Amino acid sequence: MLPKHHRLRRSREFSKVYRQGRKAASAHLLVRVWSLPPATSAKPVVASDSASSIGPRIGIVVSLKVHKRAVVRNRLKRRVRAALRTLLPRLRPAQWIVISLKPEAAECEYGEFLRELEQLFTKLEVLHGHS
Repeated sequence: MLPKHHRLRRSREFSKVYRQGRKAASAHLLVRVWSLPPATSAKPVVASDSASSIGPRIGIVVSLKVHKRAVVRNRLKRRVRAALRTLLPRLRPAQWIVISLKPEAAECEYGEFLRELEQLFTKLEVLHGHS
């Protein structure tokens, strides 16, 4: 599990990223990123969420199109979260990120998720020292 202050939890947060975020795709993943405006990043976006400015906030979406069985969808989310934990210290703060898995991701392993996430984050300039 990602720490609570690093998770997107509300529907309106996901909607904001979908509407205003930039996106990049790979064979198994689609990543959308929305950067908080500088004035907003200094104060919490939601009054009840005082930790929103600490670091990036991430949501993972695995639809029924990926796999019908919840066991498989949950396993895929755990693999993506494990890959995110290794990349989390390198992510820039004040970013909202939504990671959607494509149906082809059902056969993916941890290493593939890690490689693709790193490539997509670099492409979207979410990592510190991207190049």
